[in-house]
Amino acid sequence: MRAGKHLAPILGDEDQMDVEFKNAVPSCSDSLFGFHRPNIFEAMKQTKTLKVRVKDKHAAELNHMARSVNFVWNYLNELSSRAIREKGLFLSAYDMHPYTKGAGKDLGLHSQTLQCIAAEYVARRKQFKKPRLNWRKSGGVRRSLGWIPVNTGAAKWKNGQVFHNGTYFKVWDSYGLSTYKFRAGSFNEDSRGRWYFNVAVEVDVQPTLGQGAVGIDLGLKDVATCSDGGRLENSRFYRRMEDQLATAQRARNKRRVKAIHAKIKNRRQDAQHKFSRKLVNQYGEIVVGDVSSTKLAKTKMAKSVYDAGWSQLKTMLEYKCAHAGIVFKVVRETNTTRACSSCGSLSGPPGVNGLRVRAGSAWSVVYSTTGT
Repeated sequence: MRAGKHLAPILGDEDQMDVEFKNAVPSCSDSLFGFHRPNIFEAMKQTKTLKVRVKDKHAAELNHMARSVNFVWNYLNELSSRAIREKGLFLSAYDMHPYTKGAGKDLGLHSQTLQCIAAEYVARRKQFKKPRLNWRKSGGVRRSLGWIPVNTGAAKWKNGQVFHNGTYFKVWDSYGLSTYKFRAGSFNEDSRGRWYFNVAVEVDVQPTLGQGAVGIDLGLKDVATCSDGGRLENSRFYRRMEDQLATAQRARNKRRVKAIHAKIKNRRQDAQHKFSRKLVNQYGEIVVGDVSSTKLAKTKMAKSVYDAGWSQLKTMLEYKCAHAGIVFKVVRETNTTRACSSCGSLSGPPGVNGLRVRAGSAWSVVYSTTGT
């Protein structure tokens, strides 16, 4: 048996997985040897994003850097649109680098941040298929929230703080950042003017010990109903605080309005995080129906659909399953309301009025005996 230095080309990406053999024979050798095959989960690593809040005393400096980022973005936006209009040339991120080279010192930005802005701009231009993207606004009612990209190696943990571009930023360290090696990240601002540091790190995979499979049906009466009988109740976080929100809006208290929206969001996220974590720890396969909140949001149920947060729950389940090494599937729910759970025949009550029938057995047999 031949083997190279690493098993990464076989198992996955070399950055995520690095399994070394001791006393390995070079690939050009014709010798045969045996080795102990390690458990794949012992060496597998995955990327995880950690989010910590930056202390408010750094807000002024971060806002200044964010305005510089917006200036560079708008400059690249105009540069790209002119190149397309005048020369029919779509500039790549590499083509844009000479135009921003050396501007970091005057703008108060890290040199690699300029490269990250160009790369992000080209990616978004390709995504939306537009010759010109929206301007990033630094002021006004519709201003863009602050964003400062950080390249790999441009930020590190030093003296109990995040060190970037010659400045120390104090954060509420709830993850023990000193134990991680920073990769790419960013400083981001929320709607209340609070800044957060988001950074990608490598963590060891912790495979779940759960067994079996569970199916999840998304709804409005209960946000999620599991095949094992478990439920995530719809607490209607928005509905409960709707009166307080209306009062703050009539008083034109923008700060209070933002605080209420943040409270609703945090409560919904907390409930869904706990529910999704419980399922990931308990089962080895999770199956969810493909209910589209985008389509239902165009109906009279729009407010209830958005309050349920289906898309957010599916996103949580997807990345938690990937990190735990278990199976996550999204399946079609077409005709599942009418289909018999025993024989699979589409003989159940049709139409919207048929949805009031919540339980039944052997629809085909019942209908055949009644003559309908």
